[in-house]
Amino acid sequence: MKKVLLDTNAYSNLLAGDEIVLKEIENSAIVCLSVFVIGELLSGFKGGSKEQENKNILTRFFEKPSVEIINATVETSEFFAHVKHQLKMKGSPIPINDVWIAAHVFETGSTLITYDSHFSKIPGIKLWDQLD
Repeated sequence: MKKVLLDTNAYSNLLAGDEIVLKEIENSAIVCLSVFVIGELLSGFKGGSKEQENKNILTRFFEKPSVEIINATVETSEFFAHVKHQLKMKGSPIPINDVWIAAHVFETGSTLITYDSHFSKIPGIKLWDQLD
């Protein structure tokens, strides 16, 4: 069973018609959305002229049977601490929200769909083929 987690830019690209992201979602049994991605999306919506429309589209996306919203847990915090420590030891920091998103990738056993290459600094994270 293929499980993916969408990064913020992957969700945004999907809405802009990105066929590659769409194909990955269609070929996945479960599509995870981290609460940290949702927070970034909602923040971005606030800066635009179509806030309510974008929120409505996101809500409809949540209702798809294959979509799972991933909330933060104590286990998420453990993964966060591990990832952040690894990056600190390597001297390779990434944005803090992305550390949380990476923690959710490890917690769920998902493959991350993202266009942010800095995720490749994280040892052991599963990234989709498009980032190579």
